[in-house]
Amino acid sequence: MPELVNALLIVAVIALVVVRQFSAQKITGDQRWWVLPGVLLLVAARNGAVLDPHHGPLSVLLLAAGLLVGLVTGAGWGWTARMWQGPDGSVWSNGTKATVWVWSAGLALRASLAGAAVLAGVHQSAAPLLMSLAAMLLARGGVLASRARSIRAGDGAQDAEDSGGGPAYATLVQRKERV
Repeated sequence: MPELVNALLIVAVIALVVVRQFSAQKITGDQRWWVLPGVLLLVAARNGAVLDPHHGPLSVLLLAAGLLVGLVTGAGWGWTARMWQGPDGSVWSNGTKATVWVWSAGLALRASLAGAAVLAGVHQSAAPLLMSLAAMLLARGGVLASRARSIRAGDGAQDAEDSGGGPAYATLVQRKERV
């Protein structure tokens, strides 16, 4: 039963993240971007089945590789997001076509790791996947927070096509007001 709950949690988090990444979001500047990854790590740790006791070193290697894939995918996701500053000074972000490629590559790498685990006979629960997802969200949040700080400070790093409250921002505001 705990595996089913973990699987449903993974599906729910991925669905939420995918839907939200392609809709414009205001980057608020608060420090809560690490809360969801923290909760996911706690749920994964509570599971207790992070490593396969019969394949210790290989299990650790697969977990480390999964965390690395999560961190790289999250950082790539954060760097490929379009960011701009509205006329009111708020910073906005949404995913791009490059973000889809980063997600696809990360998904392919994660599937390859799962396949390697199956071929090697390493049992993996949902915990390593939750930890990889947490690493991805943590890296993305850190990159977006850093980029938003840079934009607010006027250090550049804005998207040329969307900076300064251009047409994309006006369209975004109109969409948000209709909802």
